[in-house]
Amino acid sequence: MKKTGVTSHVLAGALVAGLSAGLMGFTGGCVTGDACHQAKKGTVQMKNADFYKAGKFDSAKAKQAYFDLMTKFNVPIYAALKKDDGFFWATDFGKGDFLSYGMAGVFWCNEKAEGYFGHEIYLLPNQAIPEHKHLATKDKDGKDLRCKIESWQVRYGYVYGFSEVGEPNLDKYPEAKAMISKVQIPHLKSVHVEKWEADGSVRKLPGPETWHFMMGGKDGAIVSEYATFHDGAGLRFSVPGVSL
Repeated sequence: MKKTGVTSHVLAGALVAGLSAGLMGFTGGCVTGDACHQAKKGTVQMKNADFYKAGKFDSAKAKQAYFDLMTKFNVPIYAALKKDDGFFWATDFGKGDFLSYGMAGVFWCNEKAEGYFGHEIYLLPNQAIPEHKHLATKDKDGKDLRCKIESWQVRYGYVYGFSEVGEPNLDKYPEAKAMISKVQIPHLKSVHVEKWEADGSVRKLPGPETWHFMMGGKDGAIVSEYATFHDGAGLRFSVPGVSL
């Protein structure tokens, strides 16, 4: 059953500070040499500072970290993903804490007329998408557009899916709880958590316009998303200062 009073909450904090100290098994911008060799052995740690230049987010470095993730999972890196045209994108959601709040993505399709959407989500180890929801909107002609409804299929690695819908059970996932700071939401004990493996299962958003977010597991993750048309005007974040 959906709990009441959730939609007015505000997220209170970033992910655990330990993330900013580094994550095992990847390196931003690794191409050749000793650093790559160490990364394959899981001895190189990423630092949040690796992804910022003069205080600005370095999307090229971030993309390379995701290419390293793909290489680790033996996923092909299509030429289209390496073009500097925005097709493959990476973001820190404007928070300046990429290893806590961040992701990369590809919108394979987003068809308004037919109403369908295909998206690939890339998450580094323990990296989270800020909590958000999707609202119904209207197009420029005043036509109603339904809120985005999503389903997810983990392809590689695993993720934790968090939702306002379901029985509170965070304590059953201490490894996930340990990677979140004080809270992702003020009443963190009220959140429902599920661990989603790369086992072929498809997980559906539990209800329209519900708050939810996703966090990568210890090895990172690649997740396919199937959804109705995505209208960015209907996207709402509960984390202060987030932008996309």
